Amino acid sequence: MPGFRPFEAAELRFVSTFKTGELVAEPGATIVHEGAHSSHLYTLLSGWAFRYKLLADGRRQILNYILPGDLVGLQGSIMDVMEHSVEALSSLVLCVFQRDRLPELFRNHAGLAFDITWLASREELMLDDHLLSLGRRTAMERAAYLLAFLHQRATSVGLVSERSLLIPITQQHVADTLGLSVVHTNKTLRKLADCGLIRWLDRACDVIDVDGLMKLAAWEGLPAGRRPLI
Repeated sequence: MPGFRPFEAAELRFVSTFKTGELVAEPGATIVHEGAHSSHLYTLLSGWAFRYKLLADGRRQILNYILPGDLVGLQGSIMDVMEHSVEALSSLVLCVFQRDRLPELFRNHAGLAFDITWLASREELMLDDHLLSLGRRTAMERAAYLLAFLHQRATSVGLVSERSLLIPITQQHVADTLGLSVVHTNKTLRKLADCGLIRWLDRACDVIDVDGLMKLAAWEGLPAGRRPLI
């Protein structure tokens, strides 16, 4: 895909051996458990997922959404155990890597090592934007930002057809991302729908006017350019 940088021949040979198989998961399946050890890393090949943390009483904060091309589980390589969980929003196909070969990647493939650093830095950049939205935007601006953000990310990996996008999330997912009650979230999304920006379905959101969402959120969008794929 044009959004990803091409592999060099040696990198492609290594990644082909680094990969040990593929994992298929159904909606609602937990891919990574907070506090658990895992011998694997993953790259999402198809589908949607999300990262989240739980409080002791079960309240959930969704941290970010995972789309095709995203690396899953890197934190466990650095912190020993996972500090968050990952759940499938839709049916998933994941590429599986052996975590214990990661030092070999860093030792012998500087380009791929930089790519992993790039992916981690990109995640930090997105979380900075999410924190700004939670701290300073109104509820309507937060929702507009979130849906525009997901639209742009999906566009970059070819999931958008004729500028329309069906995001497989519920209002509970939106509430747990934006730090709002479900009631407040419902009212906020109805306002966006009344403005002709989105159409809310039973368990999905149809993004109709991404430019309008970006204007409402005063968000300039994601940086342009190619990104790595591991």
